[in-house]
Amino acid sequence: MKMKRTMLVALVLAAAVMLTCLPQSPAQAVSWQQIPIPPLPVFKPQQPKRIELPNGMVIFLQEDHELPLIDGTTRIRGGSHHEPASKVGLVDLYSEVWRTGGTKTQTGDQLDDFLEVHAAKVETGGGPDSTSINWSCLKGDFDDVFKVFVDLLQNPEFRPDKIEIAQKGMYDAISRRNDQVGEIAQREAIKLAYGADNPYARVPEYATAAAVTRQDLIDWHGTYVHPNNIILGVSGDFDATAMEAKLRAAFDSWPKGPTLPQDKDEVQYHPAPPGYYVISKEDVNQSTIHMVGLGIRRDNPDYYAVSVFNEAFGGGFSSRLFNDIRTKRGLAYNVGGGIGANFGHPGILQIEMGTKSQSTVEAVQAVDEDIENLAKNPITEEEIKHAKDAILNAFIFRLDSPDKILAERITYEFYGYPADWLDKYEAEIKKVAAADANRVGMKYLHRDQLATLVVGNTKEFDKPLSSLGPVKEIDITIPPPPGEQGQEAKPTASNPEGKALAEKVAAAMGGLPKLQSVKSLHANVTESEAQGPPTPLDVTIAFPDRMHVKVQTPNGDLTIVLSPDAAYMSMPGMGLRSLPPAQKNEMLDELHHDLIYIAQHVNDPAFTFSAGGNEKVGDVQTTTLDIGGAVPWVRWYVDPQSGRILREDYKGLGQSGPFHGETDLSDWRAVDGLTLPFLHKNKQNGQETSTSEFKQVQFNPPIDPKLFEKPAEKAGTTP
Repeated sequence: MKMKRTMLVALVLAAAVMLTCLPQSPAQAVSWQQIPIPPLPVFKPQQPKRIELPNGMVIFLQEDHELPLIDGTTRIRGGSHHEPASKVGLVDLYSEVWRTGGTKTQTGDQLDDFLEVHAAKVETGGGPDSTSINWSCLKGDFDDVFKVFVDLLQNPEFRPDKIEIAQKGMYDAISRRNDQVGEIAQREAIKLAYGADNPYARVPEYATAAAVTRQDLIDWHGTYVHPNNIILGVSGDFDATAMEAKLRAAFDSWPKGPTLPQDKDEVQYHPAPPGYYVISKEDVNQSTIHMVGLGIRRDNPDYYAVSVFNEAFGGGFSSRLFNDIRTKRGLAYNVGGGIGANFGHPGILQIEMGTKSQSTVEAVQAVDEDIENLAKNPITEEEIKHAKDAILNAFIFRLDSPDKILAERITYEFYGYPADWLDKYEAEIKKVAAADANRVGMKYLHRDQLATLVVGNTKEFDKPLSSLGPVKEIDITIPPPPGEQGQEAKPTASNPEGKALAEKVAAAMGGLPKLQSVKSLHANVTESEAQGPPTPLDVTIAFPDRMHVKVQTPNGDLTIVLSPDAAYMSMPGMGLRSLPPAQKNEMLDELHHDLIYIAQHVNDPAFTFSAGGNEKVGDVQTTTLDIGGAVPWVRWYVDPQSGRILREDYKGLGQSGPFHGETDLSDWRAVDGLTLPFLHKNKQNGQETSTSEFKQVQFNPPIDPKLFEKPAEKAGTTP
């Protein structure tokens, strides 16, 4: 306590001394607005050295001796907007497997180990217009890491196992793309602005991702990765003359490739008609609103005036939209936007806003008023001054290091902009007057030409969105995974051989009358994963569309229920959770693939049975039997001598996306007049996943109908 008092006295004395040292004047203190502000110094960034090799490769060298690091970035013409519509996702897969697949001499895992030891990285990526491969390393490790970079640049392997992993990751991303409201709104807004089929708006689907093959990745690399299609930038602690010599030694002998057509943005844009578009999300309590149209390119003469207009109208905390809609009216959590501008293709004119559900229509009307008010109350000189100050004060922080300058120069080179485009940016912004900003605002921003997208809980809107005009609902349902490759070539009707083989299977299982007498069953099963102890399962099935599964876990019993009305899971401490439609459909498919259920319908014209070729399963030469029609496709491998099914193939949808399932069936036993396989060994995409062993089976047991009813949801459960 004494120490604290001593420190306090010292602080007071110090403050008093400081006050006595200040100049004494009876006049009032000068306002901060009267303090002279010197002009910003002339912006003269350090420019990289540009080199062009005889084979067309362009190199930029930017020395930076602050840290003992050397970084390199390679930008290669050709991006996702060049990929075929039937294989959207190709560039994303390519850019991932390019690195993970390794080179012809080293696997990706071996490269990981090598780079980790050297605290270095070599990474690949892809975008709408280009792909890239970059490195970063310590100065002393440059030679070793650069060898890896060159090897990966010129000799990628695209190993199949890494392609499979990348595709599974893409399937998982597709399955989750409707989880976040912001992601949904941005994705669908881009489609409205550019047109759903525009290459800059397309998104991967299960079918397009599954269509990409290893040969596609090899062909892409062979088409685009040539020195005359590459811009290489190197920054860091090196001597430019010595670095140029090393790069020439590495790339001078690399033959020039075919000349690609100059990309002049010949893509067609078909913006959605003006109007209102809605995506209903009942699990949210706020609305995400995007008003969109087509923007401009950065080489448009209006670009600088547009930049100032955007900042004044919707660019920050002092913008008109923010001050009016959030600060004054309190209608939005966030609001802003403007006329977008990209280097290689038009940007998106976009105004974004988030508001509570109960003020959705009011918030839209508020933005309408602010846009219309531009004609009566143009942007003022004061607003222009604030906007230009904000742009210029932030500008230097975008370009405050040599590597940032290098990245800008590479961008200008890539898109064909003048080398001094950056140098004149500051001067051009300063030239913009209020008249210029208002002119471009009136030229490009027209409320009656915008498509307005609202994502939210329509039941809680303050007014129906239709009170503003006609509304179109957007369907964001994810298209299901494709069936087995080549499914379109499969027979759509039974053939005599298939019918006969199906009848033989039914006879081997106990005969059609006995099979058709089974309306339900109860089974005790143990399921063992590839690793881990067996898990007991209690399964009750009521054909054709009810199933109840109880799984014993260390944390209590997990119950999973399927019925025509609902599919859900419950567990102590977790509550009740409805299963998404995709999982419900997957459970129903699994039930309809039950051997008993299919064998009951061998004479049902709605089911198709088509015998095909022969294939060995173990030591047995089997006949394949494709089954479809009323059930999703499944293939049985049947021993034609005994009529027993030794294997089944099918398509499924798991947590990581679609998979090819395979189950080997064995240990056939007789139970109450029927013969069934008690051992099921399961694979997904060729990998062993689990083994199911039936311990006890009972046919037509007494079942309480409430077993399949969904209990009332309590507070805290997730519907």
